[in-house]
Amino acid sequence: MQNISEIEELIKLISKLPGLGPKSAKRIVLKLINNRDELVKPMANTLAQVYKNVVRCNSCGALKSNSNGCLNCENTNEKYNKICVVEDIADQWSIENSNIFQGYFHILGGTISSVGQRKEDLLINSLVERVNRDKIEEVILATSATVEGQTTAYYIQDSLKNLDVKITKLAQGLPVGGEIESLDDGTLFSAFKNRSNLVSNSD
Repeated sequence: MQNISEIEELIKLISKLPGLGPKSAKRIVLKLINNRDELVKPMANTLAQVYKNVVRCNSCGALKSNSNGCLNCENTNEKYNKICVVEDIADQWSIENSNIFQGYFHILGGTISSVGQRKEDLLINSLVERVNRDKIEEVILATSATVEGQTTAYYIQDSLKNLDVKITKLAQGLPVGGEIESLDDGTLFSAFKNRSNLVSNSD
């Protein structure tokens, strides 16, 4: 293969994406190069716009436009009394696409035990603020069934212990070690329907 620095750098970048290795990255780069007018130019423009205009909400962690408020935590059309707590945006999208849950989402941005991730880096304090401010009645912990996900769930439970809120977690249908975004709709439905009560400070 010709040693063209721009192509080599693009292959390295694309191979960092989830599920892609060097071979897949090379095939993608060749596809892009062979279709530069149809793919490369519009993709470059779109990526530039995303980089410039799309950010994470500092309150709930969802994606939002710089020019607009957050549709997730500033929803004026619907007033919910539940918040579903997930690790990342991919989990939120999976649950939204299943139409299982009607309520607010709170995206932590990872787990406590993730490499280089501290609990101070996660949006746990803002979750406590939202529950208190918005008079939330139930917090559903939809973290993964990994050790990191469960550790994070326990920490959140402890952070909410002084608030009058019901705390539940996903139950049947969520396999040990399973991640939310990899579950099918039927499994997600079972996990939500059979969620178990962790603690209810109103009792």
